Amino acid sequence: MSIRIGLTHRTRYSYDRKIQLGPQVIRLRPAPHTRTPIVSYSQIIKPDGHFLNWQQDPFGNYQARAVFPELTDHFEVAIDLVADMIAINPFDFFLDEDVFHAPFGYDAELKKDLAPYLERVGSGDRFEAACEATKELWHRGDRKDIKTIDFLVELNQRVQSAVDYIVRMEPGVQTPEETLSEGKGSCRDSAWLLVNLLRHVGVAARFVSGYLIQLTADEKAIDGPSGPEADFTDLHAWAEAFVPGAGWIGLDATSGLFAGEGHIPLAATPSPQSAAPISGGLEPCEVEFDFEMSVTRLREPARISKPFTDGQWSALDKTGEAVERVLQAEDVRLTMGGEPTFIAADDRDADEWTIDATGPTKRHYADKLIRRLRERFAKGGLLSHGQGKWYPGEPLPRWAFSLLWREDGVPLWNDDSLLATEADATGLDLGRAEHFAEELAEGLGLDPRFVQPLYEDPVAVIRDEANTPVNVDPADSKLDDPVERERMARLFSRQVSDPVAFVLPLQAQQSDASEGRVVRWMSEIWRTRRGRLCLIAGDSPAGFRLPMKSLPFLEGDNYP
Repeated sequence: MSIRIGLTHRTRYSYDRKIQLGPQVIRLRPAPHTRTPIVSYSQIIKPDGHFLNWQQDPFGNYQARAVFPELTDHFEVAIDLVADMIAINPFDFFLDEDVFHAPFGYDAELKKDLAPYLERVGSGDRFEAACEATKELWHRGDRKDIKTIDFLVELNQRVQSAVDYIVRMEPGVQTPEETLSEGKGSCRDSAWLLVNLLRHVGVAARFVSGYLIQLTADEKAIDGPSGPEADFTDLHAWAEAFVPGAGWIGLDATSGLFAGEGHIPLAATPSPQSAAPISGGLEPCEVEFDFEMSVTRLREPARISKPFTDGQWSALDKTGEAVERVLQAEDVRLTMGGEPTFIAADDRDADEWTIDATGPTKRHYADKLIRRLRERFAKGGLLSHGQGKWYPGEPLPRWAFSLLWREDGVPLWNDDSLLATEADATGLDLGRAEHFAEELAEGLGLDPRFVQPLYEDPVAVIRDEANTPVNVDPADSKLDDPVERERMARLFSRQVSDPVAFVLPLQAQQSDASEGRVVRWMSEIWRTRRGRLCLIAGDSPAGFRLPMKSLPFLEGDNYP
């Protein structure tokens, strides 16, 4: 989330008597090409009773033309705007391939469009010397020694080091020769010098006036200047160079940096005269001028470099405590789930940790993790392995490990030696599965005949085989998906006459509430119209595919 700021700019002219003002052109609205998001903008002009027309100049900049029919002793313009100071990378652009290195030229049509921005002005010994140095830097690219961006960076920094910044209240802009002779100048003087140096090597450049917003840094710089001690804004000027592919690139010769989110252009024109914030005529008179500018942070998110203050944390704690009291009073109970993402410490770039649903080691890591969680949070808890989420586009549901425990600390499972790990070779087969189910039935006081075999549905098997291409078998290289290969292997090795699992229906018949245990269990033989229990077609474990809808229908009162 960006920092939202409010900028206020008020300019007032007070005259020694009532005079006739000529039309005033006001260029204080962010230009169409500004990159900093402008949330809102307002302009108030006094005195009242004027006529206002919004226009765009020949270069696309917004300008307000105000006409005052009555005599007045003052003229005031008040600007308020709200902007989001998102971080803007000034180098976030691409250059056309043929202008990647300096020097370069524009094609004929583009050069015609850029003609006003290629007009060369300025003369004098110091300026001519600066032009020669710029040409030497520009033509280093003949040997591919300098990229166009490097040229712009270095030229911008050369102007910054050659001109000391001063606040100059006199109107107008110095000539490039005056700026170099004095060795000092305002932002508009440095910008105009840079514009003319660029034009003398054939790079289209324009003069930009606008707002500069500088916010104090969250942390002091380790080396170099840390910026202003307080949030700051002012009218500013910089240059823009046109490079095919990137378009207009902002260059701030006052700082030697490229223009970023703090640069909000108001007018971009071939010459400074047509970019003046306010211009217009008036009767001869004495005038007093004053202005004020300020910037205020309206919304500022907490961030790593500037977290919540102690006061903000205290307010958050009080709010949380107030909410907690309401929830407790209303007996509202909250639970929070999460889906943390883990990767292995070794081979973390493997497919199973980046793009694949499963892999050769993922289940082993999951097994280790859930056992560590059980040891720390739920001793005596029961570990379960079952079906997980089924994502669109994947042929099978994923697996999931579960950990179940009692809040009162009574263990659900005591013998950890009976909990096999993923690394254990169990050697289980259908025979042992049937034997386990029968032993379980006897242990619960039930007849082992209640253990019943489950079969794959022969109709579904025949359908799958019929839909399989005649030239495909499990070893076919066309089956690149390992999940699909495994499924195909099961399909071709499947014998519909052989059971694939066993089921033992269970129902608690009698419980001892005082001890919280089942005293007696009951079971039954499941019977279906087909004479055997056929699983619902699919690839999930048998427990998820039991043929419950095929069992005899019972009214609700007949359920045990």
